[in-house]
Amino acid sequence: MDEELRILREAVSRFLEKEFVPHMADWEKQGRIDRDAWRKAGEAGLLCASIPAEHGGGGGNFKHEAVLLEEISRAGISGWGNSVHSGIVAHYIHAYGSEEQKRRWLPKMARGELVAAIAMTEPGTGSDLQAVATTAIADGDDYLINGQKTFLSNGMNAELICVVAKTDPSEAASGVSLIMVETEGVEGGGGFSRGRNLEKLGQKAADTAEVFFADVRVPQANLLGEVEGKGFAQLMQQLPQERLIIAVGAVATIEKILQLTSDYVKERKAFGKRILDFQNTQFRLAERYTEARIARVFVDDCVQQLVSGKLDVATAAMAKWWTTQKQCEIVDECLQFFGGYGYMMEYPIARMYADSRIQKIYGGSNEIMKMLIAREI
Repeated sequence: MDEELRILREAVSRFLEKEFVPHMADWEKQGRIDRDAWRKAGEAGLLCASIPAEHGGGGGNFKHEAVLLEEISRAGISGWGNSVHSGIVAHYIHAYGSEEQKRRWLPKMARGELVAAIAMTEPGTGSDLQAVATTAIADGDDYLINGQKTFLSNGMNAELICVVAKTDPSEAASGVSLIMVETEGVEGGGGFSRGRNLEKLGQKAADTAEVFFADVRVPQANLLGEVEGKGFAQLMQQLPQERLIIAVGAVATIEKILQLTSDYVKERKAFGKRILDFQNTQFRLAERYTEARIARVFVDDCVQQLVSGKLDVATAAMAKWWTTQKQCEIVDECLQFFGGYGYMMEYPIARMYADSRIQKIYGGSNEIMKMLIAREI
C-alpha cells in the first residue's frame, strides 16, 4: 500500500456506499445489477483500472484492481462482475488485441458503455477447455459461430463477449481461438440469443446466463491474436491473474467475516456471559485469525509477484485453492457462533455463507488447482 492506493481505497469505499449498497437488496431480488450502475462506475474510474490510460483505462496495475476487489468484498457487494469485465476480458483484449481492437473496445469498457463477459464453460465442458464444442468456422471474411455456452458472469448485461471456440474442430488445444462477439446486430435475428438468468445458491445479484449461437456471423477481424489456434495458450497465460482475483476476494471476505463475528460474540450473551468469554470461542477465533493472517501475507506476496511479472501457474493455483477452501471453512465455523440468527438471510453472515461456495468451483475447480500444483512437484 502507498498513498495513491489509500486514496483510491477511500474513494471506492465512498462510491460503493453511496451508489451500490442502498440498491443491493433490490438487485438481489431482480437477479442482476442495474445496467446504469456500470456507467456510474465508469464515470467514477472503477472500470479497467489496470488498463493503460492511452486505451481509456486508469493506468494502474493489479494493485489497483486488488484494492477494488477488497473494497467490494468489505462493502458486501455480491454479484458485481467487474472482475470479469475489468480484470479478465479487458486484459485479453489488451494482451492479444490489435491496436484497432484496443481502441475500439477498451475505452467503451472503461466508461461502462460496454459490459463484457467471457464464454468458456459449456453444458458438457467445464475445466477441460481443450474439449469445447462451440465452433467458429471461416466463411469468407467472417466466422460462423455455432454452439452453446453457460454460466456466463454478466451474461444478461453483456454487450461484448469473448468466446472460446474451435476454429479447427479436428484439433484439441491447437484448434482453440478467442473471438470477440458484439451482441448488437447479432442478437435475435442475427443468430445470437440469451437463455434465462440462472438462479443460483448465492451471489443473487449476479446475472449468470446461458447463451446460444446459431450461425452467428462475426468478422474475422474480431479474432484475438494475429493467427488462429492461439486461444488455449492465451487462456493459460491469463488464468493466473484470474485465479489471483478470486484469492484476493477470498482474503477480503475472510477478514470481513471475522470482523462481523468478533463484533457479534462481544455483544451476544449466553448463560450469563458473552459468547467471546467461552474458551471454545476464543480458541476457534484465534485459529481463524491466524489463518486469515497467513492468507493475507501469502496473497499480498502473490500480488507483488504478478505486478512484477513473476507469478507462476502453480503459485496462483495454490493461492486460489487454499484461500477459497479457508473462506468456506471459516464462514461455516463463524456462522455457528450466530446460532439461529446465522441461518437468517437478513444477517450478512448467512448471505456470505451462500456466496462463498462458488469460490471453490469457478476459475478452475480446486481439484484442478491441485493437479496443476502436482505437475510441478
